[in-house]
Amino acid sequence: MGSGVRVWVPATTANLGSGFDCLGAALDFGNRFDFVLRAGGDPVITRGATLTGENLAYRAFALVYERLGQPVPPVTLTLALEVPMARGLGSSATAIVAGLRAAHYFLGEPIPAAQLLAWGVALEGHPDNVVPAWWGGCRLTCGDQVCAIAWHPDIVPVLAIPEFALSTAQARAVLPSQVPYRDAVANLGALGCLLQGLQQGSPELLRAGLRDWLHQPYRRRLIPGYDRVEQAALATGAYGMVISGAGPTLLALTHRTQAQEVAAAMVQAWQEVGVQAVGRVAQVRQEGAQVMALQNGCDGLE
Repeated sequence: MGSGVRVWVPATTANLGSGFDCLGAALDFGNRFDFVLRAGGDPVITRGATLTGENLAYRAFALVYERLGQPVPPVTLTLALEVPMARGLGSSATAIVAGLRAAHYFLGEPIPAAQLLAWGVALEGHPDNVVPAWWGGCRLTCGDQVCAIAWHPDIVPVLAIPEFALSTAQARAVLPSQVPYRDAVANLGALGCLLQGLQQGSPELLRAGLRDWLHQPYRRRLIPGYDRVEQAALATGAYGMVISGAGPTLLALTHRTQAQEVAAAMVQAWQEVGVQAVGRVAQVRQEGAQVMALQNGCDGLE
């Protein structure tokens, strides 16, 4: 394999309300990671956009070599990041998938994709971002089973991305260790409605399916203005509003003809409580991570 590889990985939105930790969808924007092997020097040199905290892309890259009993080569890692960090849009999943795919490419792709993906899920801690980032589309994961979920073309994800961050650790810390039996049963019913609603484009099923009893009642308290933004989204035609991943980005699902209006209303509602935000009308991307060889400074498809 060549001495350089570019991996582009899509952003993801996870949970979608009742699909806590098992449902996610790839979106039409993402992060780019260029890995170039070096003859020696520091283990990793990072260029371009800044990664704060642990460099998950390099950690995932090194993991593959270590699991296969191979020495980890020095690399230069150049980043172009479009997915904001700590906003509930799968930025850590993009880094993990990129590192895994780059190492697999350099090693000649010696192991099945399912094994590589399992390592990524273990590194992330849950599959709802990593799986759609890898495969694309909307995906439901149960253990080692991954199911593609049909997404009706009239249903559009609308994002309101605030200026403030919220770490996954913070969002996990507020969750209870146990929930009432009735809440678990209610979530099972809601998830069934959500999956059918996404497939059929049914407003009634989506309104029922976007309800959640496992994580949103606890996490919404961490997001100032949540109720006001939700009211604005519903008033302009959204079928429901949920927290994207661990938040604080808020996600509304609506008909494509209402998407721009819903996005503007959500941003305006946040501004009214002193929070600056960016609205984004997204699309579900059916393709997952893309790998391209970098040869002699020229890009070419792998």
